Amino acid sequence: MSEQKPHAVLIPYPVQGHINPLIKLAKLLHLRGFHITFVNTEYNHKRLLKSRGLNAFDGFTGFRFETILDGLPPTEGDGDGDVSQDIHALCKSIRKNFLQPFRELLIRLQESSKAGLVRQVTSIVTDCSMSFPVEVAEEFDLPVVFFSPANACTFFAGVHLPTLFNKGLIPLKDESYLTNGYLDTIVECIPGLHNFRLKDLPDFVRITDPNNAMIEFIIEAAGRAHRASAIILNTSDELESGVMNALSSTFSCIYAIGPLSSLLNQSPQNNLASLSTNLWKEDTKCLDWLESKEPGSVVYVNFGSMTVMTVEKLLEFAWGLANSKQPFLWIIRPDLVIGGSVVLSSEFVNEISDRGLIAGWCPQEQVLNHPSIGGFLTHCGWNSTTESICAGVPMLCWPFFADQPANCRYICDTYEIGIEIDNNVKREEVEKLVNELMVGEKGKKMRRKTLEMKKKAVEDTKPGGRSYMNLEKVINEVLLKQNPT
Repeated sequence: MSEQKPHAVLIPYPVQGHINPLIKLAKLLHLRGFHITFVNTEYNHKRLLKSRGLNAFDGFTGFRFETILDGLPPTEGDGDGDVSQDIHALCKSIRKNFLQPFRELLIRLQESSKAGLVRQVTSIVTDCSMSFPVEVAEEFDLPVVFFSPANACTFFAGVHLPTLFNKGLIPLKDESYLTNGYLDTIVECIPGLHNFRLKDLPDFVRITDPNNAMIEFIIEAAGRAHRASAIILNTSDELESGVMNALSSTFSCIYAIGPLSSLLNQSPQNNLASLSTNLWKEDTKCLDWLESKEPGSVVYVNFGSMTVMTVEKLLEFAWGLANSKQPFLWIIRPDLVIGGSVVLSSEFVNEISDRGLIAGWCPQEQVLNHPSIGGFLTHCGWNSTTESICAGVPMLCWPFFADQPANCRYICDTYEIGIEIDNNVKREEVEKLVNELMVGEKGKKMRRKTLEMKKKAVEDTKPGGRSYMNLEKVINEVLLKQNPT
């Protein structure tokens, strides 16, 4: 071959909310001439084939999937059910079991390239939580880019965990500190975060054990980030200017390339547009149902891929939505309720029959961009947050865990495009806030602000925009650096 096409190997942290944004990045690289190898765990890839069909990933030229074992026993998620694996078990297994299978995969790919079967691997892009590929990249003398699907605040909080320890802010002295007001303490030791309280940071800071396995996992990943060739984040300088400026003082090669939803939407499309990585089977009939509704009239409700709740809280949400009298589309995963399946009474079903639809999963971006959607009741995952902004849809926020408290702080206080629902959810509050969102004055104001943010996201991600140019810079100066031509 006279000209060697670049070949990037991408590996996500193996949960839905990390797979989807990395697939977006993979599509963007493929559009720019890269051959892509996307590495799933065997468990997740089986789920993909189950939800999408056995031949769903055939025929994508220059885009292939490989799998590695996750090292978890069947009792921790290697069965046939459509369930998300335990995060703590995953993190332990990633540290213990993932490095060698990934190294062996790279060796196989390089041997296949010598035989002319695949392109030579020229770079690695890894989720920043999957930090072990930096070891393999150094062995193979390949550039490695760390990708954060979360916002810059979450990434920087992970980097500053040792600082929080040194300042005595964590660990908490005991469980009572979760509820005695201590979490209202202002955090002044993380540059770029103004008036953030401990409770606004990702919930991994709410620990009582200094040897917490999750904390050790995050600190290890943050340490390895300094060895990456570059770091890229699914955010924008517009969304997080203060934190991005502070990060640039800590890391020499760090770039905001988001929101990826907007960046991909403004890119030329090829056959990869149909490539989807939802781990649950999508119910597309909900799109037909939305066609029957008035513009801006429907509340979209989705608590993401990891949130779980008690049946009592589910019923409070259910009756709050029903009593609001607003039309709604509610996505209820099979594993949403702790310790059991979702059962809603015939009384509830009859009450909402003319204005409510419940589905198991859906193509979220299509739903958010449907003209009938007027508001989004969300868990505040960063994917959902940026996708809602890119669709111009204001939010009601019920953060559950991980980065979601920080995202909620941004949505409700910094951006002023959302309202938070109390964690101890009550139907009366849900009813009141749904109506405020959909027909109240505050809802109208938030909708205007969200549309303004959507315009700024489009400006950032169109050709010549700041995020667009940041991605081009990473490609040309890092990913193509060692690519032979």
